[in-house]
Amino acid sequence: MSQINYDSMSDIELKQYFLKHRGDQAAFQAYLDRINQRPRRIVASPDDPDFDEKVQAAIRQKLEAARSSSQQANTALEPTDSDL
Repeated sequence: MSQINYDSMSDIELKQYFLKHRGDQAAFQAYLDRINQRPRRIVASPDDPDFDEKVQAAIRQKLEAARSSSQQANTALEPTDSDL
């Protein structure tokens, strides 16, 4: 059996791999380690008077980023004039 190099996989590839190979604990741990190494952005502290607004704004930003990356991925899959 060949050794799998999780470090050579992108975040998306690694996530897809461990979702397909749920029994591979090493892949799951590699993904968790990678995610936990990312810096965490603090949106608001619990005693912040604008806590709700800041959290909602952060959620909206995440949703917009996800939508735009999804649209970019879909655009990349659309045929161009040269493909026809």
